[in-house]
Amino acid sequence: MIKNLVIVESPAKAKTIEKFLGKDFTVKSSYGHIRDLAKKDLGIDKDKGYKPKYLQSPDKKNVIKELRDASKEAEMVWLASDEDREGEAIAWHLFEVLKLDKEKTRRIVFHEITPKAIKNAIENPREIDYNLVNAQQARRVLDRLVGFELSPLLWKKVKPSLSAGRVQSVAVRLLVEREREIIAFKPDYAYKVQANFSDKQRKYKLNAELNKRLPNHDDVKDFFDKIKSQQFQVSSVQKKPAQKSPAAPFTTSTLQQEAARKFGFSVSQTMTLAQRLYEAGHITYMRTDSVNLSNDAIAAAAEQINQLYGEKYQKTRKYATKSKGAQEAHEAIRPTYLQKQEIEAGSGEQRLYSLIWKRTVASQMSNAKLEKTTINIPVEHINSYKFVAQGEVLLFDGFLKVYMESRDDEEQQEDKGLLPPVKEQESLDLMHARAQQRYSSQPPRYTEASLVKKLEELGIGRPSTYAPTISTIQKRNYVVKEDRPGKERTINEIELKDQKVTSQKKQETYGSEKGKLFPTDVGMVVNDYLMEYFDNVMDYSFTAQVEKEFDSIAEGNRKWSAMIDEFYKPFHHKVEYAEENSERKAGERILGEDPKSGKPVMVRIGKYGPMAQIGTVDDEEKPQFASLRSNQHLETITLEEALDLFKLPRNLGELEGKTVTVSVGRFGPYVRHDGLFASLKKEDDPYTIEFDRAVELIKDKREADAKKLIKSFDEKEKIKVQNGKYGPYITHKRKNYRIPKSVDPEKLTYEDCLEIIDKGKNKKTKKTKKK
Repeated sequence: MIKNLVIVESPAKAKTIEKFLGKDFTVKSSYGHIRDLAKKDLGIDKDKGYKPKYLQSPDKKNVIKELRDASKEAEMVWLASDEDREGEAIAWHLFEVLKLDKEKTRRIVFHEITPKAIKNAIENPREIDYNLVNAQQARRVLDRLVGFELSPLLWKKVKPSLSAGRVQSVAVRLLVEREREIIAFKPDYAYKVQANFSDKQRKYKLNAELNKRLPNHDDVKDFFDKIKSQQFQVSSVQKKPAQKSPAAPFTTSTLQQEAARKFGFSVSQTMTLAQRLYEAGHITYMRTDSVNLSNDAIAAAAEQINQLYGEKYQKTRKYATKSKGAQEAHEAIRPTYLQKQEIEAGSGEQRLYSLIWKRTVASQMSNAKLEKTTINIPVEHINSYKFVAQGEVLLFDGFLKVYMESRDDEEQQEDKGLLPPVKEQESLDLMHARAQQRYSSQPPRYTEASLVKKLEELGIGRPSTYAPTISTIQKRNYVVKEDRPGKERTINEIELKDQKVTSQKKQETYGSEKGKLFPTDVGMVVNDYLMEYFDNVMDYSFTAQVEKEFDSIAEGNRKWSAMIDEFYKPFHHKVEYAEENSERKAGERILGEDPKSGKPVMVRIGKYGPMAQIGTVDDEEKPQFASLRSNQHLETITLEEALDLFKLPRNLGELEGKTVTVSVGRFGPYVRHDGLFASLKKEDDPYTIEFDRAVELIKDKREADAKKLIKSFDEKEKIKVQNGKYGPYITHKRKNYRIPKSVDPEKLTYEDCLEIIDKGKNKKTKKTKKK
């Protein structure tokens, strides 16, 4: 007989909680959701107030049986899933599927896994909060309606196998708009002037920058001619006290941003590590938009600061949460035990834990005190022009002893160091001046973390949705996350030294990208189609308003079915209108004429992605097609670049009496020789690769195939027995067939292989019929 059965959603959480509860408690896991919306007929009964039709997950059959048997035996069942909407829905699904008795069931919640929190939760149980359940159901139903109605439309109007989502499509819109800003951006330039001064005794040097940018080369020369014989004098030395305050404790989005800046973690990687830390009892709940700390946590932080750094470093602070976020936990992300500076865990968890510990402790520390110094050196006869030197001295490090928040790339500032002891009215000699041509920067592309920040600013999504949204748009290939090398350009540099003005040209690399999000051509075309026919679904403020509606349902102020109805009816009319009236959208662009054939050259989205095309389907001859290269774009590719694509396949020469060609296929560029295909490496370009390199790749592929090959039969039907990732298999007519474990692949005959192939074919046919 089980006295108390506690059900949580993850085995790791179950393991941690079991340590804190006595022998009277048995803890089991549901392994997440145990049922979901049915796929058939939307899984929603639109005629009955959008009632969801739930089906038990087939892979949870054994879990459900185990939990049902245990719950029947238990005197009391405690539903202890997470405290947000998703967790509340899991508790409700368990209650329904396990057919639990209300009198023998308790719902408990906690935002940290500690003995005190668990004990407190058991002493203060509550019932399932159906407002939170309804808010989760509303999101799930609405997203299913949007996805199931938009996706088939995109298959017809853009490209097969596409899908759309309410929040994901809006996230893609942000990236597409930024990409188009970048495409349209025309850089401007000006000259930044820096000078090096010295006092008359040559005791020290002072670096300063002109407070104005000069527009062109001639203006710089004129300016240097005017100042080369000037006597400079310090007009003022201003010293001002300044303070820096620590950042608030982490919310989900700020943790994602800071882990990306400091460690290069992806948003989903951060959430996976945070989930492990939470379930192991190291940190509080990781999906929250609150910056609040409990009184216990504030007291524990104060004790740690006093002990480690001294009283003058401690300052109690209360942070107020700006966003409403009715669904979220009521505390920021913090360590459960602040006296633990380090934990025993994997390196990723250790680094993230250390970051959370430092941020939490720093938030309760004193301000850093600085002295900022500004030295002004006027330029004679040119009003408002002056050289300015700035520096700062750290008088008291305060919270900086523990932690300093990082900035995004575009926000990085130069460090200002200590300045020499210059006095007002002191005369200075100009030793050297340099003007460098500086181009204006294009708008920055989003990283995963800066996209989360933008979504949060716009009120789109909630802490639980940021990571899945960003993962989904990448999985759907609407967006790619990658590094891109910079480009080279020539800049001018003008110097003034020893009364002489000289010029020189230098090369600089600009525009390199690291871990940035780029919309794909497919993503851009889908975005344009949705913007044209579903402008309200793609509207930022409308999407944010929908989130507020979910919050209102969670608070019990709104009926969820009425909210869905208000959204769905006009949306469904738009789907019907678009189906009837919208034309196929493939991002088609006519680039010009092919000089050889006189036929039109165009680019568009094809079955396998972006491609160039010469000719049309109405021509007598079939059109020619070529895939765009990974760094090419439908909106920016030129006629010359498109025509270059048709130079493939290229004939590179002959090897062993057979032709070696290079081309690009569905899975990327490859070399072909006598029926053998060898993929090109990342550093190889199909348009420039030479014969010797192609032969290298062919030989490497032969070696790899030889290691893989167990035996081959060259009878009427060519059959190979090979070693694969999951064991030996037979390959025949481009299809693979598993070899039973009881069979020795070395001893297989041609007839044995045919028998295994026949059995494999029959197995596949039966499966297809069953489906």
